[in-house]
Amino acid sequence: MKSFEELCVAPAIRKAIEEMGYESPMPVQEEVIPYLLGENNDLVALAQTGTGKTAAYGIPLLQKINISDRYPQALVLCPTRELCLQIADDMSSYAKYLDGLKVLPVYGGSSIESQIRSLRQGVHVVVATPGRLIDLMERKTVSLAKVGNVVLDEADEMLNMGFTESINSILAQVPDNRNTLLFSATMSQEIARIAKNYLHDAKEITIGRRNESTANVKHVMYLVHAKDKYSALKRIVDFYPDIYGIVFCRTKIETQEIADKLMQEGYNADALHGDLSQAQRDSVMQKFRIKNLQLLVATDVAARGLDVENLTHVINYGLPDDVENYTHRSGRTGRADKTGTSIAIVNLRERGKIRAIEKVISKQFAIGVIPTGKQICEKQLLKVIDDLEKVKVNEEEIAPYMPEVYRKLDWLSKEDLIKRLVSHEFNRFLDYYKGHDELDIPTERGGDRGGRDSSSFRSRGKERSTKAEPGFTRFFINLGKMDNFYAKELIQLVNSKIRGKRIDIGRIDLMKNFSFFEVGEQQAGLVAKALNNIQYNGRQVAVEEADKDSPSGNVPRRDPGSYGERKRKDRPAKKSESKPYPKEDWRQFFDSKHEGKKEKKNRDK
Repeated sequence: MKSFEELCVAPAIRKAIEEMGYESPMPVQEEVIPYLLGENNDLVALAQTGTGKTAAYGIPLLQKINISDRYPQALVLCPTRELCLQIADDMSSYAKYLDGLKVLPVYGGSSIESQIRSLRQGVHVVVATPGRLIDLMERKTVSLAKVGNVVLDEADEMLNMGFTESINSILAQVPDNRNTLLFSATMSQEIARIAKNYLHDAKEITIGRRNESTANVKHVMYLVHAKDKYSALKRIVDFYPDIYGIVFCRTKIETQEIADKLMQEGYNADALHGDLSQAQRDSVMQKFRIKNLQLLVATDVAARGLDVENLTHVINYGLPDDVENYTHRSGRTGRADKTGTSIAIVNLRERGKIRAIEKVISKQFAIGVIPTGKQICEKQLLKVIDDLEKVKVNEEEIAPYMPEVYRKLDWLSKEDLIKRLVSHEFNRFLDYYKGHDELDIPTERGGDRGGRDSSSFRSRGKERSTKAEPGFTRFFINLGKMDNFYAKELIQLVNSKIRGKRIDIGRIDLMKNFSFFEVGEQQAGLVAKALNNIQYNGRQVAVEEADKDSPSGNVPRRDPGSYGERKRKDRPAKKSESKPYPKEDWRQFFDSKHEGKKEKKNRDK
């Protein structure tokens, strides 16, 4: 790895960035800075948000500025006001020791008169949103005739927002011999067209693979009924007490509704969307940056360019219409070598989008299980204890008050005092989840129309069949609804016994005393070995492959009665319940039910 000095960064800029905490160049900086320090070097750089691309183009742009010439020599175009301000602030920081160098942010929602005054006083770098820059050009208050470097930052988003004509008009006013630098997280056909029309012999630099998600982000999907999305969001947020993240919604109305609900229920949350005034947006962002807010509920457009450090989670409450926008969302977390989690809360009708996103980011989603009330309460209780352990005691400041405190609490024992202190912080979650049922996992038999069980998410079969789908092996397991054994419990059991490996679970059929489930053929042996003869709630588990020769596919190779008598606490077992049935009788029972359904279906036709 090279140093900034080896990349020929000027000493004054090196001093500034070292004070900002830059120790060594990030990959995109190591690639881009030396190239942009040359002349007539057009560039297309594909890099995810959070990879250091602002410094990658900002440092060489500043280094090439002639400070004695007080006119715009570099232009940076970006899609949103927030990103405009952030870029201008970063570039001003890089130029801290370049005396007299002026960087001006130009964006809508603020006084155009003050921006005109700044332009007349002389600036070297203009960072602008296309709409406001066009307005200034039409007023003839800004000249781009001597701009030598143009940067299109987050070019894909500017095109998605309909700025194509504005970009064309702006570039028409810039000299043809300029350097044009195009930065984007994704490489769409429209980006390729812009590059072809406006760049000359451009070099393409790709950090990672095209459109790939950053390696530091874990992608998790929770499949729920559409009606349960908000409840699922609350459970996920409650399960991570230290969460600091952005909740993405599809529309401004949904954004405000979700933020209002969260605030009404005591969460540190607020909304960010296009209907807010600039003053309101600035206020919300300031609270979020200083962590007075744990959750920012935002639309895609409003959240573009938010440079907020240490986000732990991004939650996709609504998946984006353009699946490539998921890359921008997930790139908000997992930055600067830190890890992050991108969560998608999806209903059954959104399965196709998830598969499309997986292709774009070159990763697969882990399938999450919505936390139970008990799990959430346990996490919250531990958070209370951790916070108590970390409290810094200022002996001198509290000393005058302690005698009265001791007097009032003297009648409480140590145990009572601890219980009351914990309950004071913990009771809200305990009371809420005590009265709420667990969320159902969507299944084919209910919930959203056309749905499948969450565990069979990756299955591709279109018709409902009890035969194993191609590529899957069907298993019998001697646990059923009577054991409080449902799809969620099956997934948790598999995950707990097979760690570190991805298991594709297909269709799940739950019955009273036993169940059937499918796993990928290549993993069948591993699953059977891991689950056989383990203990589950005091019962020995038996798993075996279902009989492939049965028309229904729902016949175990042994009869279920041969797995031993099931213990029941509520009433004595009957003799008939433990009596093994002949194998052929079980075949006849399952297959006759299957054939009967087929005959009824044919009669209905």
